[in-house]
Amino acid sequence: MESGGLDTATCDQMIENVIGRYSLPFAVGLNFRINDRDMLLPMVIEEPSVVAAASNAARMIRAGGGFKAEVSAPIMIAQVQLLDIADPEQACRQLMAREAEIIALAREHSESLVRRGGGPVSIEARILSRPGQPDGGMVVVHLHVDVRDAMGANLVNTVAEGVAELLAEISGGTVGLRILSNLATQRTVKISASIPDEALAGQDGAKVRDAIISASRFAELDTYRAATHNKGIMNGVDAVLMSTANDWRSVEAGAHAYAAKDGGYRPLAVWSAGPGGLYGEMTLPLAVGTVGGSLQVHAAAKFALRLLGSESAADLAAASAAAGLACNLAALRALATEGIQRGHMALHGRIVEGANKTRSDAHHEERP
Repeated sequence: MESGGLDTATCDQMIENVIGRYSLPFAVGLNFRINDRDMLLPMVIEEPSVVAAASNAARMIRAGGGFKAEVSAPIMIAQVQLLDIADPEQACRQLMAREAEIIALAREHSESLVRRGGGPVSIEARILSRPGQPDGGMVVVHLHVDVRDAMGANLVNTVAEGVAELLAEISGGTVGLRILSNLATQRTVKISASIPDEALAGQDGAKVRDAIISASRFAELDTYRAATHNKGIMNGVDAVLMSTANDWRSVEAGAHAYAAKDGGYRPLAVWSAGPGGLYGEMTLPLAVGTVGGSLQVHAAAKFALRLLGSESAADLAAASAAAGLACNLAALRALATEGIQRGHMALHGRIVEGANKTRSDAHHEERP
């Protein structure tokens, strides 16, 4: 894997204006036990201490039985915007009355997906504005599509475009945008973990547990802290997604939108006292794929899935969420005890030391 899993010719086929390749460290997260199964987590990230912290937190969580993950069905949302609606309430009723017809047409535009047991399953019609408002009567139709082990962006976009004209005809409006939503509220992972006090800090475990709970409450009460709290979660999530050539940007967008779905920005993970120790829980949307996209041409991404031991999108989602919760626990524990910088800067120092050595070696080699 010295090439990073890609040659220049493949890069040139993937994106435009290619001039070379860009490498990042490929590491392994250790000690993860998810739903009673031991897993090695592939992680690609440039930030020091993330992999070590996640592995250490996973070891603590392992002492409480490991992570418990509940992964929903892989339902993605395709949105079709309908404009110039004279009577939005009536339009919504008419659309829902013809749901079976709309789904049948949508399935015609996703035949390969239907053959794999997925495809469009339902619709929802929502009023966004009414006549007399600046943008007139606007309705959005959500098509819920089971995308199986795919991330599903291209699939749901095709479905949205395929049914748009029928939706406009039924509603009496005109077609606007036809695109997926990255707020995948029907494709979520709920991950939880229990840690005995002694696994947190030995005899001081109860004290550390209470400090972590207090830190979690800080994020619940303050948006400024919640943003940093959630960034630490995404350190772990994104590292697993990058290793498997998944669209981590779409997951980031969905996660932060989900954190704000109730009107205020909230922490994705919350920690509280549980029987005999600390209990953490997190739910977030995770639209990931193990087929299609860049994965089919990226050798390192294929290796990452083999390392994970599964080609199931549900398992990849659970692993990504577990990495995120582990990173969050590690960060809160560090913040609540010696501070975040001690361990982080020790590992960061290796980068500086290595860079200085490289420059020194290069200088000596250049001398006559």
